[in-house]
Amino acid sequence: MTHPAELNLVVTDLTRAYGEVLVLRGVSFTVAAGEAVAILGPSGCGKSTLLNLIGSLDRPSGGRVCLGPVEVTALAGPALARFRATQVGFVFQEHRLLPQLTALENVLLPTVPLGSPPEARDRARDLLARVGIEHRAHAFPAQLSGGERQRAAIARALINQPRLLLCDEPTGNLDRASGAAVVDLLLEAARQQGVTLLMVTHNAEHAARLDRCLELHDGRLEPVPGGAR
Repeated sequence: MTHPAELNLVVTDLTRAYGEVLVLRGVSFTVAAGEAVAILGPSGCGKSTLLNLIGSLDRPSGGRVCLGPVEVTALAGPALARFRATQVGFVFQEHRLLPQLTALENVLLPTVPLGSPPEARDRARDLLARVGIEHRAHAFPAQLSGGERQRAAIARALINQPRLLLCDEPTGNLDRASGAAVVDLLLEAARQQGVTLLMVTHNAEHAARLDRCLELHDGRLEPVPGGAR
């Protein structure tokens, strides 16, 4: 699948300070549309901060983020909310499923702000089938295994057909086999749907399976030597 360059993710001179502490120091990089990129780095170096800025969950102190023609860092109000809902999918270390909703209802949750389009239920069932838990559609999170909960979270992240999938340590709470299966699902989704994938991870084995690896150190992002495939 080919992807036009005008859909690239472009991060330019991104900085984020918390008081006197400068966490990000002019981070710049480009991710091609449909590319899968891993971000490595020690705990507390700002990896989650970087994802939150790219996904518009936080505001930078300086610099900008563009997804295709849209300058994400210039959006506000309803335009920002709609962009986040329709263009970005999030997968976190914690699944963040609502305990009172079934797996199917959790997957459908992001469609509610968009008016719950009638085709959404069929798409949700299809996504649950693709991540291998269609038979658990009516189970509640407490009835699911850790791997099943994370699979449901991936389906939820993809329900609105985003262009950008941001994953923050998505395998951090899983055993080795479940973690590898989750990475399989993320890569499959990225390649089948043309989604740009950005994944923060401590797992070098998982990172090596992506197209490219970058490392955040001292507030700056650099290529990992030998990390590209």
